[in-house]
Amino acid sequence: MAENQSKPIGSMGADEEGLARKLSTRQMTMIAIGGAIGTGLFLGSSLAVRTAGPAVIVSYAIGALIALLLMGALSEMAVAHPTAGSFGVHAELYLNQWAGFAVRYTYWACQCIAIGGEATAVAIYCRWWFPQIQPWVWIVLFSLLLVGVNASEVGNFGAFEYWFAMIKVAAIALFIVFGTVVLFGLLPGAPHPGFQNFNLGGRFFATGPAGVWMAMCFVIVSYIGTEVVAVTAGEAENPDAAVPRAMRSMLLRLIIFYMGAMIVLVGVVPWTRIQPGADVTASPFVLVFRLMHIPAATHVMNFVVLTAALSSMNCDLYLSTRMMFSLARAGHAPNLFGRVTRRGVPLPALLISTTGLLIATVVAVVYPSSAFVYLFGIALFGGLFVWMMIFVTHLSFRRSWESAGMRRLPVRMIGYPWTSILGAIIVAAIIVTTWWVPGMRPTILSGIPWLGVLSVGYWIHSRLRETKKGSPALDADSVIEHNHEVLTEKQRGGVRSHP
Repeated sequence: MAENQSKPIGSMGADEEGLARKLSTRQMTMIAIGGAIGTGLFLGSSLAVRTAGPAVIVSYAIGALIALLLMGALSEMAVAHPTAGSFGVHAELYLNQWAGFAVRYTYWACQCIAIGGEATAVAIYCRWWFPQIQPWVWIVLFSLLLVGVNASEVGNFGAFEYWFAMIKVAAIALFIVFGTVVLFGLLPGAPHPGFQNFNLGGRFFATGPAGVWMAMCFVIVSYIGTEVVAVTAGEAENPDAAVPRAMRSMLLRLIIFYMGAMIVLVGVVPWTRIQPGADVTASPFVLVFRLMHIPAATHVMNFVVLTAALSSMNCDLYLSTRMMFSLARAGHAPNLFGRVTRRGVPLPALLISTTGLLIATVVAVVYPSSAFVYLFGIALFGGLFVWMMIFVTHLSFRRSWESAGMRRLPVRMIGYPWTSILGAIIVAAIIVTTWWVPGMRPTILSGIPWLGVLSVGYWIHSRLRETKKGSPALDADSVIEHNHEVLTEKQRGGVRSHP
């Protein structure tokens, strides 16, 4: 038993020995915030506002509720199994091997595509300042920079992402503070809108309840990325305490930032003046900065969205690397991608994830009006599919944990099982709704075939594993028993389970 207790909880046959546990709670919190806050808020929020009107505030509140439920489910499973494979490993253990295979490959693919999208956005923002330089130069330059950051030890990555995320947090905080000053007419020379914009045209629900719901397809993008805390659990200094604390801190800050920003935005700028667009000058945040009489508002905003894109790109590269590493350690990818350097960095997994970045970026640059929209569809479908599977996995996880007579976990999902069922239903409904939202049909048109391709790939992979007599499937009962023993030992002040 001493030998088993020397391994991290959740090794589960997909041993993750070699990863360095150097991420602190504050770094985990800011990494998650950095992964969530990106161009989806600074630019994509305009799409949500145009769809729901002032009632977009309700849409963001619903998104916060879904994220809150997700964090509850993830907290339980991440504390029981703090592994870099996170929800992918949980799905394989408590559902079936196909689920683990599909969740991890889908998440890996959507993160690779997201990296390509963010890299393209970075080039657009830089070209706004330096129009004479070709976009590919910026893509290559920043790609090399971020690959270098991820190739160093995870502590350096955590520090880098911490300060990147801090810039975004500071920008949103200042936006809320100064926006509130404008809203109440406390800024000399600025308009005094009061609360009239919340009821513009006599209706808070300007586009009706249907508009509030359809806006969820854009709003939910702002919250996707919060699940990164569970992935970082595999490299946390003390997962049992750090993971729940980081999740609570991160989600509370995001809710305050998002809700505060939307209230200020809708209150200061009439929602009919907010026009969607890909250029930074189309950002609704620029309009508010101009009303605050901040000199060179577009330059300030361009710097903020550039930092946001780089932060998201950096975080997505980390996530895709850990998912590929987990796939390799589980036997679902070549063993090469499960190797780590002396600093505890899965370098081969990082490089293959960079290949995905390059492919996505080339497609985005060469076919910006056709192929990339399907790549974005896979990315959005992937994020929503993973969220739905997290809720489904949690239902099975709790049943297995309780039926085995385990002790109470340090964190508990409120309202189980109904809250997990509610979360799964809402996310599934959002996926279906994308079919009726203008420009969002590629989500289903690309997502469903993707799952079909994955299923065929899994069938071929499983046949090859049987032929080669690969490693057996994960045994939930034995893992639960082991984790129960470790948790019990820790409660008694016994052996530390994390090296």
